[in-house]
Amino acid sequence: MKIKSIQAGLPKVYVELMGDGSQEKKRRTAIFKEPVAGRVRATALGLDGDGQADRRFHGGEDKAINAYCFVHYARWAREFGEAALPPGAFGENFTLDDTNEESVCIGDVFDAGSARIQISQPRQPCGTLAWRWKRVDLPHLINAHGSSGWYFRVLKEGEFEAGAELKLIERLFPRWTVTAANDVMVHHKGGASAARELAELPPLSESWKEALLRRVKET
Repeated sequence: MKIKSIQAGLPKVYVELMGDGSQEKKRRTAIFKEPVAGRVRATALGLDGDGQADRRFHGGEDKAINAYCFVHYARWAREFGEAALPPGAFGENFTLDDTNEESVCIGDVFDAGSARIQISQPRQPCGTLAWRWKRVDLPHLINAHGSSGWYFRVLKEGEFEAGAELKLIERLFPRWTVTAANDVMVHHKGGASAARELAELPPLSESWKEALLRRVKET
């Protein structure tokens, strides 16, 4: 698994016309990421030069680095009617080659340059991503395709650059691929028992643990 490209960006305010053009709507977002040249440093809260507009649902130690698989790009280019998509088209920090959601697991630990990172949860597509591509059905399509991407937490701060290999150091829970975690959270497969088992994984993000345990309690 390699880092094909690295993207970062800080929140900006975007203005769009509404209706007949007489109204304007403002949106503050960091969904538009730009490629980073050279080495970049990762800290517990993410990449230098990167940020999130709404920290209630994005960013933080459990969601420091957003990763997406390049293998999905061709499908989305066809879906959007584009010849090709730019790096970071899904707001991701890492665009990854030679991997997908079925080949990595919750809790996987990787060395990337001098940093060490760990998969904490699948990404849950949000309305900002739908807004970015003007496709209200995009979150549904991503969930249906199983092409969510995922988040890394940073276990050891360090530096890396595009082209670096992510070296698997430890696989703690081989049953719990990113796909399997999505099956439970998004598609409710396995019922309460699967939700409880997933929630009990120590490396899983706190927000997913809380959501899954609420579901179990309500069952």
